[in-house]
Amino acid sequence: MTLSERDKKNIWHPYTQMKLADLPIAIVRGEGAHLFDDANKKYIDAVSSWWVNVHGHAHPHIAKKIFSQLQTLEHVIFAGFTHAPAVELSERLLNKLPSNQQKIFFSDNGSTAVEVALKMAFQFWSNKNKPRKKIIAFAEAYHGDTFGAMSVSARSAFTAPFFSFLFDVIFIDIPTKGNETKVITQLKNAIQENKNDIAAFIFEPLLQGTAGMKIYEAAALDELIKICKQAEIITIADEVMTGFGRTGKFFATDYCTEKADIFCLSKGLTGGTMAMGITSCVQFIYDAFLSDDKLKTFFHGHSYTANPVACAAALASMDIFDEIDTWKNIQRIEKSHLKFLEIIKDNTHIKNARCIGTVVAVDLQTEKSTSYFNTIRDKAYNYFLGKGVLLRPLGNIIYIMPPYCITNEDLQYVYHCIEKFITEELI
Repeated sequence: MTLSERDKKNIWHPYTQMKLADLPIAIVRGEGAHLFDDANKKYIDAVSSWWVNVHGHAHPHIAKKIFSQLQTLEHVIFAGFTHAPAVELSERLLNKLPSNQQKIFFSDNGSTAVEVALKMAFQFWSNKNKPRKKIIAFAEAYHGDTFGAMSVSARSAFTAPFFSFLFDVIFIDIPTKGNETKVITQLKNAIQENKNDIAAFIFEPLLQGTAGMKIYEAAALDELIKICKQAEIITIADEVMTGFGRTGKFFATDYCTEKADIFCLSKGLTGGTMAMGITSCVQFIYDAFLSDDKLKTFFHGHSYTANPVACAAALASMDIFDEIDTWKNIQRIEKSHLKFLEIIKDNTHIKNARCIGTVVAVDLQTEKSTSYFNTIRDKAYNYFLGKGVLLRPLGNIIYIMPPYCITNEDLQYVYHCIEKFITEELI
């Protein structure tokens, strides 16, 4: 049996209808922006393997640091113990995060980073003896697949089986261009109608990924955060996808003047090499848990909290972000994306072409639904794989989110494949 056949026999894959799925492609190695299968076919990883691989596959510096850490300390319980990689990572992250962030809490992935943030917000008010039960979030949001994260995400086909188990959330629209005033009014009305019962407002800053790579302006987010702060509502920035250079700055909220109270980080945190989540918070949230009453403790943890090897990977990734060439590459990719959009802007088969940092997206003109389940998605996905390009369209939305090491030649080839699909395959 081939590796793919052995997989099919035993493994249940994420976001996959296994009855309809083709055999998975067996990847045996990665190098830079490329993946190689067991037949030695090369693929350009144009989506950074679900948005995590910011520096490229098998990066030698990250591999070296992981190897070194494994020879020293692979893991230790993080309750009552600590270690140098966790301490150093907390220091370096707080140096990059807004100055209001004072404490770092470790977890395992993006969903748990959000789960931690929500639990912090709810328990903050409980510890203050002022319990609040509701959260405000954007319509079409995606914050993860654990129950708290699903609760603050859009009610959709993904969460439908669990609706009755999800807690109460007030959804407001995304403040896209021309929609800002309406959204501000929605937020103010929600606060007025639920006075003293809103624990937090959670948002994906400037770029909503799973919603269809929807972009909005920093000024609009600043206004929403300001309103929440005036109403003493905790603000949570979900930077799981937007952090670590994706939008052109280290964090998307670096474009904002108002800063959130809590930050959620993952994906690019370890350079795409290991699972890790981070939730940071301001001092006043941390202080609400300091008490002689042990019942006010934050009762949350994971077996692999602050795993030293994952911390070493994150520190190695931070080293690469300290290199000027990394930021030159981010700027180079954004400029390249903008040139691509200029070339295709008049194509009648596309609409709403957009770019922010290293992310570029176009909506395909289709007569059918524009949802995630649009059949054009499967046609496009298989077309690009046939051309040696890994892209995972969101329904009729094609986007590129490459590792920062991708070459100009590879970028041009990806653009060429998209143009060919649009002009030759789209009916």
